[in-house]
Amino acid sequence: MVWIMKELKIKSSAFEHNGLIPKKYTCDGEDVNPPLSIEGIPEGTQSLALIVDDPDAPMGTWDHWIVWNITPTKDLEENSIPGVEGMNDFRKHSYGGPCPPGGTHRYFFKVYALDTKLNLSANSKKKDLEKAMQGHIVAKGELVGRYSRR
Repeated sequence: MVWIMKELKIKSSAFEHNGLIPKKYTCDGEDVNPPLSIEGIPEGTQSLALIVDDPDAPMGTWDHWIVWNITPTKDLEENSIPGVEGMNDFRKHSYGGPCPPGGTHRYFFKVYALDTKLNLSANSKKKDLEKAMQGHIVAKGELVGRYSRR
């Protein structure tokens, strides 16, 4: 049997895919998470997970936000705590907005639909979340935004 993963469509009213992330959602602004809308959540989805990271960081991929056990919903509100927040690379349990040291960086907002809720410590990092999600992802999608400091 071939398993075909469904694709989620992730959008934001704040910026287009591959567009510029407004200052409000960065370390130069209010540093709050942008609103996200999610289309195509499969029936039977038990929870959503969200990873926001920057693969262009000088020391390797930088994790800005790790969230799981999000109630399946098509809208994640601006400046919200939609689920359990894990430990990001700022060593905080919260959203950490784009704050590149130089140049334009890409920020990947990756949403996963899962067939279960996850039993993870709030001190879990991205690698722990990714391991716990293995075998439970029924759909996924991503939105990419860009930001450079002026």
